[in-house]
Amino acid sequence: MKLIDRRMFMKGVGGLSLGTLGLGADAFVIEPGFMLDHTPYQVTPNNWPSSLSLKIAVIADIHACEPWMSAARVRSICEFTNALEPDLIVVLGDFNAGHSFVTAPVFPDQWGESLAVLKAPLGVFAVLGNHDWWHGALPTMRGNGAESVRRALRSAGVQLLENDAIRLRHQNQSFWLLGLGDQMVHRLGRGVYEGSDDLSGTLAQVTDKAPIILLAHEPFIFPRVPHRVSLTLCGHTHGGQVALPFIGNPFGRTRFHHAYGHLIEDDRHLIVSAGLGTSYAPVRFCRPPEVVSVMLGHPLLQSGPAHMSAS
Repeated sequence: MKLIDRRMFMKGVGGLSLGTLGLGADAFVIEPGFMLDHTPYQVTPNNWPSSLSLKIAVIADIHACEPWMSAARVRSICEFTNALEPDLIVVLGDFNAGHSFVTAPVFPDQWGESLAVLKAPLGVFAVLGNHDWWHGALPTMRGNGAESVRRALRSAGVQLLENDAIRLRHQNQSFWLLGLGDQMVHRLGRGVYEGSDDLSGTLAQVTDKAPIILLAHEPFIFPRVPHRVSLTLCGHTHGGQVALPFIGNPFGRTRFHHAYGHLIEDDRHLIVSAGLGTSYAPVRFCRPPEVVSVMLGHPLLQSGPAHMSAS
């Protein structure tokens, strides 16, 4: 009996060890380095014309670095995004790596060449993120006020919006696309930042009653966004990177209560993407990298998320 108990005990220990290794491989290798989800949303704000159908593809938080988010992987994600056939593509900042657990940097000219394959009828637009301001390609590298990121975006044909508003036309109707400067440009103290964002100045550039879509890296601005804005799109949180079963995200509810997904608050719509890369550590668990698509104006043709592997 003791021998049987010992055998069962050893099998249990072995199974637990293998299970732990499997979870570790998923969290530190498979999800952050190979998985990619497509997450579609159907959004019908009251102040968006029902006759104007618009499909937006959202890429956020690339955090380019080897081996987790190589230039080749960025390119494959861009090609996957093109295959969604969006009318408009937006990229929501944090192009530089978010941690130092890397084998090599991926410099802006490298990921910029990958982004150059992005194509959409209404164009490709971007905002900057905090890591683009704080440092260079890696957190250990000196920054240059995001100038290298700006140059890479220009070379890639991606239009950067920094407190800018642009009027676009689709299906014989107009709408505004607004992009804010980053809200965490300078660290003033623990949890205290000074941003380059100017919400009121950006809104002041809107000259008619056409609907508005707002791009911002961090979702912290959302409580200040007026009802005039039909949809706010953000990244930054990575969806917490970890979503534990029955517990949810133990890390993402710090400065803002909504870390992931679609929020409707006082008839204002916000979508926060889980993004692609990682910060602090290369870990994701039950929150794989994703490309988001948003359909405004009529129901999605897709019935649910699509999945792919990206090398």
